[in-house]
Amino acid sequence: MKIEKNSRYLLAYCTLAGLLSSIVISGLLFSLDFISKTPFGTFFAVIGSSLGYYDSNTSPYVGLLLHFATGTVAGNLLGQGALFWNRLIPFGIKRGIILGIITGISLWLILFLPLTAYIIQPKLNMFNFSAPNQYVFVIAQHFQGLYLAVVIGSFFFHLIYGIILGLIAGRLIELKYSAGNSVN
Repeated sequence: MKIEKNSRYLLAYCTLAGLLSSIVISGLLFSLDFISKTPFGTFFAVIGSSLGYYDSNTSPYVGLLLHFATGTVAGNLLGQGALFWNRLIPFGIKRGIILGIITGISLWLILFLPLTAYIIQPKLNMFNFSAPNQYVFVIAQHFQGLYLAVVIGSFFFHLIYGIILGLIAGRLIELKYSAGNSVN
């Protein structure tokens, strides 16, 4: 089945799917705070405080917004790739999920692992000995000794992100195509 490319829809659907997927994953991360009895938004505060936002009213929101932005951009990059290579068009749920998983794992390998290993974890280690305030110290203490668990757990979260991304993008593109319109 030949699918005619229409960049407007392909980029919009993949970008929207990336945003929605990152929102769902963020909700799951908030539920981990509840389960682990850590302050609400602790995961996102780690991101924010690692970037120099040490205030408890700012740090989690900076991390959350960056998380949304990253997921949205990853979805957009899937769409951008599909514009140049037809095999990357996430047409249909099955193909969408496969491409979404590849996107999620790529995001984990290319962005998450290096940021965690070279920026976030060293900052957390430093904060255990010299934190700018009590809030950051408590966050650093929550993650002390959990590096491997975070890395492994994040792999599964990136898989879930990819499945949701592919499901949404694949279905939207499939619906657009089946309605008789051109699809990217």
